[in-house]
Amino acid sequence: MRAVRLSSVLVGIMMLSLSRAAIARRASCAFMATTTGTGKNVASTSARRSNFISTTPRFMSTGEATEKTEEEKAAIKAAREARKEEKEQQKAEKKAKKAAQQAAETAALVIPEVTYLSVDEEDSYAKMGDMKRVMSRSATGRKFVRVQNLGTEIEPGSTVWLRGRLDSIRVKGGSCFLVVRQDSFHTVQAVFFKDKENPEFSQKMIRYLKGLTIESMIDLKGTLTEAEVRSCSIQNVELKIERIHSVSNAAVQLPFLVEDAARSEQEVEESQGTDRPFPRLGQELRLDNRWIDLRAPANNAIMRIQSAICQLFRESLYSQGFVEIHTPKLIAGESESGAGVFTTDYFGTTACLAQSPQLYKQMAISSDLDRVFEIGPVFRAENSNTRRHLCEFTGLDLEMSIDDHYMETLEVVHNLFKHIFTGLESRWAKELSVIREQYSSEAVTFTDEPCVLHWPEAMEILKEKGIDIGDGMSDLNGAMELALGAAVKEKYGADFFMLDKYPSEIRPFYTMPCPNDDRFSNSYDIFIRGQEICSGAQRCHDPELVMQILDKKGIEAGDGLKAYIDSFRHGISPHAGAGIGLERVVFLYLGLDNVRKASMFPRDPNRCSP
Repeated sequence: MRAVRLSSVLVGIMMLSLSRAAIARRASCAFMATTTGTGKNVASTSARRSNFISTTPRFMSTGEATEKTEEEKAAIKAAREARKEEKEQQKAEKKAKKAAQQAAETAALVIPEVTYLSVDEEDSYAKMGDMKRVMSRSATGRKFVRVQNLGTEIEPGSTVWLRGRLDSIRVKGGSCFLVVRQDSFHTVQAVFFKDKENPEFSQKMIRYLKGLTIESMIDLKGTLTEAEVRSCSIQNVELKIERIHSVSNAAVQLPFLVEDAARSEQEVEESQGTDRPFPRLGQELRLDNRWIDLRAPANNAIMRIQSAICQLFRESLYSQGFVEIHTPKLIAGESESGAGVFTTDYFGTTACLAQSPQLYKQMAISSDLDRVFEIGPVFRAENSNTRRHLCEFTGLDLEMSIDDHYMETLEVVHNLFKHIFTGLESRWAKELSVIREQYSSEAVTFTDEPCVLHWPEAMEILKEKGIDIGDGMSDLNGAMELALGAAVKEKYGADFFMLDKYPSEIRPFYTMPCPNDDRFSNSYDIFIRGQEICSGAQRCHDPELVMQILDKKGIEAGDGLKAYIDSFRHGISPHAGAGIGLERVVFLYLGLDNVRKASMFPRDPNRCSP
């Protein structure tokens, strides 16, 4: 269409030019006839003719015959636009051709996804490329191995499949060195070297390896070869890569690097005066991206120690005749007097998130479950922004019938913690070693028999230390606890001790008063390194005495306490128990500077996510 249009325009212009030439010739002839008829000098006539012709433009600017008609103007404009359009079309075609060429070159470099369905068909799959999304299409038959077994159970010469996280990669010429991390602190080196006999394949493999991002999850198949590798936990072998596939690609830009999260405070501090200081990672940045923070070996090992404490807690109590129970966390009223409570709507009535399983542990005793324990969440709506308080933590609770004295319970608790302390150091030595590389600490010291201080003795120790204890009937503050812990360590050589006979005024309503002086109580706290990890007491099992204490403390015995008190009225064994904060135990045992490091996803007054 454009060609036809352009031809029509050009024909119009040619006809217009011919028309103008004819007009010019007729005008010249008329002029010559006029001058000849007057008999004037031929030379003069010729000069005027010459002047007329020379001063007459191609398209005359004067007179009616020299002006462009609308048709002429339109034709000129159309021709100009046609030429412009033609040039633009040629330019666009050239650009499209170049883009197509570039796209073809780029497509040639793209390494397609690999759909791995079966080891029996492995030879038909490309040896590199991202794994197509794992969606349980088939059981491939691959047998993945653990990094920690390489070079020991799995000997050099073995061909293995390995899945892990890309910890680092270094490409130098035709050589690639990868470090693959598994379980946070097991690492092995994997290598690929250019094959001179197959340069095209080698170039493609190196290009794929260069494109992998740190922290991606990758599958590797390779042969173990003997090597000396000092930078990895597996130091006697490395993996010669035969095929590699990324299972999950990590973003190119991460909030921070795992290697930065894994450095000790001392290492970071010492680097500040150098040319390449290490970055300081703030607590909020770490907690906002906690899943990355927990990849650091020490932080990951802390979670494993937390799990170990729960395991050891269960082991000890099972061996001492306890039964594990699970109590409700939505309750009708407060379970702890003096502790903040979270409330929520419960089908038109107000319910509370349990501040402890206390009431239900005691009702379990009334149910003839003589020894019970629970591991479960505890909620405290306390606006405490300190390094050792959380709004939600995991409670390790126990309750047991006693024959005569609450010391029976303290002996059980002492044996429990001895089992935890010795078990951690012997069975989780590797994890503790990893943690202590970043967070310095020593094993907790303890006595063979319970180390129990009584309240009056503790007050005397603090007075000797020059600490103002007031009337000696107020609760201990942080400084008092630390001073008391230092004194016990000096006197008894123990980081772990118990303090009993707390003033009744500062203990919950369900605490049994001291028979000799009701200003004090049959209660106790347990400490590690001068900080409290556990509270407990003999419980008041007499319903009338419970009512008296409630009245004295100004607490209304509403619907939330009715069933609790009724369980005593129906007969119950004397009993005692304790409530332990899991994160507090981890935090203090490992000598951490903040309890948030001991919580997987901590909750405090300023944080409810992630």
